[in-house]
Amino acid sequence: MISSVNTTDSRNVLTLVLVGIPGLEHIYSWIFIPFCFVYVISLTGNGILFVITRTDESLQTPMYDLVSMLALTDLGLSLVTIPTVLGVFCLQSLRLPVPLCLLQMFLIHSLSVMESSVLLTMAYDRFVAICNPLRYSSLLSRPLISKLGLLMVLRGVTVILPIVLMLQDSSLCMGGALSHAFCLHPDVMRLLCSQLSAYNIYSIFAVLSTMGLDALLITLSYILILRAVCRLSSASERCKAFHRCACHITVVLLFYSPMIGLSMIHRFGDHKTNFIHVPLAYLHFLLPPAINPIVYGIKTKRIYQRLIHGLQHILLHMKLYKIVQ
Repeated sequence: MISSVNTTDSRNVLTLVLVGIPGLEHIYSWIFIPFCFVYVISLTGNGILFVITRTDESLQTPMYDLVSMLALTDLGLSLVTIPTVLGVFCLQSLRLPVPLCLLQMFLIHSLSVMESSVLLTMAYDRFVAICNPLRYSSLLSRPLISKLGLLMVLRGVTVILPIVLMLQDSSLCMGGALSHAFCLHPDVMRLLCSQLSAYNIYSIFAVLSTMGLDALLITLSYILILRAVCRLSSASERCKAFHRCACHITVVLLFYSPMIGLSMIHRFGDHKTNFIHVPLAYLHFLLPPAINPIVYGIKTKRIYQRLIHGLQHILLHMKLYKIVQ
């Protein structure tokens, strides 16, 4: 629900109530444990992946620069959602002032747009590497990736900021409740006292021009990749080409599948679909940041070797320390 609370300066500040998983309040203390586990994996895995790709000289290539960008956006998503998710499962519900809710919504959706942009650039990277390998260094360079990274940040901010500003200037009705343990745009939009046509049009434009366009271009790139791979004469070369795309395809499916389902349910579903869209929201915002570093850590040979070498180095130092003691 939305309620008002008095602050120290005697002004009424609107607050929103965040909830976890309706109907399972009696086991929130148990649900809290796996959520903590997922966040530990996400923060640790993406932190290690980012450090490895940024410090290892053998990984200073456009492909691994994109992997480091993906790890950074996943770190951001985890850090943005951690406070309210764990707070809800500790306290069963959490009151959040509207400005903080809008800030979290802005960060979540901006980072999601940035991650979508990274995945699109990764698709282009795979397309060039497989379909035009001789021109890879000229079509994709590290300075170009750096410029694209800046454009990804600007794209995420400029597309989502107008939505937040329009919501800030709109009035929210009393008696509503958010459906998740974090603030999402479709969820907050339900609480508007009156539907603004300009706002609805821009919201649809924002989704279609970012996530929708990116998903379409990624699909197109893999159609072209598949056509190029099928033309290869050797079965081993085809297998190698598919293997080079395996990590990216896995990450794309993890990111877009729950997002598309969540968007469709928010647009066309009703209160009876709560039992579907609540788990989908957690899958979309919590699972990919935890799974992505595992996928790239295991499936990418150079990262895996660097990770194993680092662990061996740590274990060796621990053994030497025990011997000295």
